[in-house]
Amino acid sequence: MDRDKRDVMVGQPLIQNIVENVESVVVGKRREIELSMIAMLSGGHVLLEDVPGVGKTMMVRAIAKSLGAEFKRIQFTPDLLPSDVTGVSVFNQKSMEFQFRPGPVMANIVLADEINRTSPKTQSALLEALEEGSVTIDGETRNLQDPFFVLATQNPIEYGGTYPLPEAQLDRFLFKFAIGYPSDIEELDVLNRVEKRHPIEEVTPVTTLDELVVMQREVLDVYVDEIVKRYIVSLVNASRKHAAVSLGASPRASIMLMKASQAYAYMQGRGYVLPDDVKFLAPYALTHRLLLTSDAKLTNTTAETVVSELLNQVVVPTGKEMTR
Repeated sequence: MDRDKRDVMVGQPLIQNIVENVESVVVGKRREIELSMIAMLSGGHVLLEDVPGVGKTMMVRAIAKSLGAEFKRIQFTPDLLPSDVTGVSVFNQKSMEFQFRPGPVMANIVLADEINRTSPKTQSALLEALEEGSVTIDGETRNLQDPFFVLATQNPIEYGGTYPLPEAQLDRFLFKFAIGYPSDIEELDVLNRVEKRHPIEEVTPVTTLDELVVMQREVLDVYVDEIVKRYIVSLVNASRKHAAVSLGASPRASIMLMKASQAYAYMQGRGYVLPDDVKFLAPYALTHRLLLTSDAKLTNTTAETVVSELLNQVVVPTGKEMTR
């Protein structure tokens, strides 16, 4: 593979335009915006665990408007039914036929707000959509729109009436991260921006969905050296052998981490993945996939600590080892 011929990726400037467009609404959160774009480019989904009011909804709305994409918001509540998410067939008395009414999941970008406040049955309605890009309703499988991206949120401080996401569902999210509070200067900037008018109203598309689909295909062409693949496998395997972990990362984690690394390299304007790309993304891609032992929890060991240890223990391959 001649890397020099793959250094310039056609859509990379468009991605930077999207990031800057979203930054006009969400102040000081460039890394979080970029992580969301990496997930979208690689066909993954994001779980945000953060307190209310830090800009989760504004970020995903701004991304949708920057793409000119159809955006839907699902407010998860204890009484929400699976059909409220996927859609339902309704009998039309005039035509004497059943007609399908699509649910909010039938959109390009979906905000699943407070996903842990609904029952496991309704949570599972998203499983097929997250993994397969389709939903099965009344025995019929319906494909979702392309592109399709879900950003789910959950509140870490409210435990009453919540249903923790099972490991099977957590594993279907590419990244999990928090936005966090802004700094004093950033919060002052927010106040100045919304004093007269909310900046979300001024966001206009900077690219199209068709161009995004092209960029997703370009990401698949980003070269991943065999040495980098071995590094990914070593990290994931090490998570399964760590003394503090009772359930390590799955093979799906290896696949998604590789695809995310391709998207990250693409955003950097490179046609090949570096080991440092994997190392940077690993905490966001692996932490939520680890189930700790009871002893580890008693000693206040966290999944973040475990992943940090893995990154220090597993040898990072050097450029000399990578083939051309």
